[in-house]
Amino acid sequence: MSSYDVLSELLDPASTVLLTVECQQGVVGPDAALPELAREARESGVLDRVARLVDAAHESGVQVIHAVAERRPDGRGANRNARLFRAAERLPVQQLTDTAAVRVAPPIKVAEGDLVVRRLHGLSPIQGTDVDPLLRNMGCRTLVVTGVSANVAIPNTVFDAVNRGYTAVVPSDAVAGVPADYTPAMIRHTLALVATVATTHEVLARLRGTARSGPGLRPG
Repeated sequence: MSSYDVLSELLDPASTVLLTVECQQGVVGPDAALPELAREARESGVLDRVARLVDAAHESGVQVIHAVAERRPDGRGANRNARLFRAAERLPVQQLTDTAAVRVAPPIKVAEGDLVVRRLHGLSPIQGTDVDPLLRNMGCRTLVVTGVSANVAIPNTVFDAVNRGYTAVVPSDAVAGVPADYTPAMIRHTLALVATVATTHEVLARLRGTARSGPGLRPG
């Protein structure tokens, strides 16, 4: 079976959700808290590819959820039980609620029908957030995972999705981490064991095919 046929079975718009993970100004924008990760996401084209996938999802009727990590100015409720969290408290850019840092970063467009789910704790956009009940209420069976970082949040997302019974699809060139060569290795040796790995081009081909055949929808 070809990759297009596999994706055709998985990416039914009625049961597919596209998730962007931490594609926010304070993480992948020009003045981000982690400049190396932000540069990799932008200069590699990952952020542009996520934007293209979001546009195609909008056109084909696939639900989009944007998962945003943030913290209160007083830090109440935030984790402090790992080195990563303690280091984040000292970064010059903080992902503070109601600031530009927690807005979805251009060129990704947030449509009126998109859902934005914010979390104040943890490493995963699924564990302990509204994402799982929202997916179930919308009849999701396949979750397309994009964004950052391949080091922590992306594998957390994929494992949490699979553990909850969803089929995960990972467009391998719409995910970024540091260093750059870590991402393909992590996908090949870890995520490929539990998720369907594709390219942005392959996912777009499926979504655009859906858009062409759907009533009132325009091709990407």
